[in-house]
Amino acid sequence: MPTLFVTGANRGLGREIARRYAADGWRVIAACRDPASAGLDCETQALDVADAASVEALAGRLDGTPIDLLWNNAGIYPDKGRTLDDIDYGAWLEAMHVNALAPIRLAWALKGNVAASEGKLMAFTSSQMGSIARESAGAYAYRSSKAALNMAATRLKIDVAPLGIAVCLLHPGWVRTDMGGAEADIDVETSVAGMKRVLDGFEAAESGAFVDYRGDPLAW
Repeated sequence: MPTLFVTGANRGLGREIARRYAADGWRVIAACRDPASAGLDCETQALDVADAASVEALAGRLDGTPIDLLWNNAGIYPDKGRTLDDIDYGAWLEAMHVNALAPIRLAWALKGNVAASEGKLMAFTSSQMGSIARESAGAYAYRSSKAALNMAATRLKIDVAPLGIAVCLLHPGWVRTDMGGAEADIDVETSVAGMKRVLDGFEAAESGAFVDYRGDPLAW
């Protein structure tokens, strides 16, 4: 039985990722800050991705557990609707910490678990809003944090390649979640089903790819 480890599993995309993989027969380890109040119907782990001590403690608890798919999904969008005129620089720093630094820290902490598995895959929920080639304004914190994640994950692929690990960056689409809003294009089921199809067929030679939930490549 393959094992999925997914962050941000208490709601939205993360919850649906956990549900769908569990339904497909995977062992699912779902992580969020307060699993007891999340009501998740699978194995859970308490994790604050922005806290180094929390990540270290998690790695200790999972020592010796192979992880076929490590999915760094947790993220924040603290400046939705904000423009240059009302930037919150504290929120910008928080976005960089949660969206860019934390996923790499967790990937480093659990790289041995992924290397010990058969699947050997790390996925990162990114966004087309992190594409520098895409012309659009506002949301400085969120956009730059996802661009930073893209750069960091493509460097990570080089360091984990000798371990046989592949890396995939995924844009989930504009999804009807707390983050995406009620006016978004697609529901969480459509997004997660599409991303799962991408990862089910992902090849090591594609490591570092930046694609959307349909598998279409995105410009950096």
